[in-house]
Amino acid sequence: MYQYNCLNPISKIGLERFTDKYKKTDDISSAEGVLVRSASMHEMELPDSLLAVARAGAGVNNIPLDKCAEKGIVVFNTPGANANGVKELAIAGMLLASRDIVGGIKWVADNEGVETISKDAEKEKKNFAGTEIAGKKLGIIGLGATGGRIANAAVALGMDVYGYDPFLSIDTALKLTREVKHVVNVDDIYANCDFITIHVPLMDDTKGMINAEAIAKMKDGVIFLNFARDLLVNEKDMLAALDSGKVRKYVSDFPNMTTAGHKNCIVIPHLGASTEESEDNCAVMAVDELKDYLENGNIRNSVNYPACDMGICAAAGRVAILHKNIANMITQFTAAFGAAGINISDMTNKSRGEYAYTLMDIDKAADDKIIEKLNGIDGVFRVRVVK
Repeated sequence: MYQYNCLNPISKIGLERFTDKYKKTDDISSAEGVLVRSASMHEMELPDSLLAVARAGAGVNNIPLDKCAEKGIVVFNTPGANANGVKELAIAGMLLASRDIVGGIKWVADNEGVETISKDAEKEKKNFAGTEIAGKKLGIIGLGATGGRIANAAVALGMDVYGYDPFLSIDTALKLTREVKHVVNVDDIYANCDFITIHVPLMDDTKGMINAEAIAKMKDGVIFLNFARDLLVNEKDMLAALDSGKVRKYVSDFPNMTTAGHKNCIVIPHLGASTEESEDNCAVMAVDELKDYLENGNIRNSVNYPACDMGICAAAGRVAILHKNIANMITQFTAAFGAAGINISDMTNKSRGEYAYTLMDIDKAADDKIIEKLNGIDGVFRVRVVK
């Protein structure tokens, strides 16, 4: 019996995928798995029982990744599960920015009860007129699950689409319509596009990448959209560009005191993935990842350990070892099994940065003695008997 804890409300559709092998607990200290959305785990005491954390969403800045890795806790996220919801809101953001729909709606609300509102509207509507998006150039920085969907949708709406992604995968490339123009220098996006939207993960080298220097390379009157992460944009530089007229509109899904209420900022209250469908999709993927790891030792979509899939174990036993990515580890593991007279029938070893993962199928069940010996090897964080 596995126990899991939910730090946030998780969609019922996802939780229904747990079988009778699983029991929900309100006490995280006894949980092998945790499901989380936005709750911060940085100050939490992580129990020794905890084996995996599944984030029902893409961002994992609320989870201490290295701390988890060093305790042998695998952290998962759900890339692409909310991509369609974000795509639709990004398209809406372009429309809101290109035509003053928000201002027009506010004018109507402010004139509630005015008998001549219909006649007055014909005079006032010119103040809210804008431009169409068809025929305009859209630059997409990051052509992953969300950026790729936006690219295809924008092409269908008649836009001229340019995409920049130095890490574009073959799978993603095959999903892009042929009309999307792939550029190899982000400066080409800045120089040519009327609209720019960013969809890259927040890392040290992307934090604040949209700054005064990048904005200076953009076309005058550009509309910039950020539905990815707030810290990708240096918002003080962005406001200065709005005030000077360099940037026409800034659309952000991340409200804060810097942008809220500022002229020419359209700030949305973090609604990108806030749809019933997105929450269901994220929950289903998170639960499936958690189950596959707990039951089979397989890792899919982890952000702190490498991907590893050996399917369902058909051997007598399976052992998972989470360890440092250093030399001579495999030799020590196999020697330990050999000394115990246990044959390894299949094995996979994968690494990711400082951390590595070894999954071994063996011809008889591992006992406490061999597990203790493996745990005693310098550089091993955790040894799990999966089967």
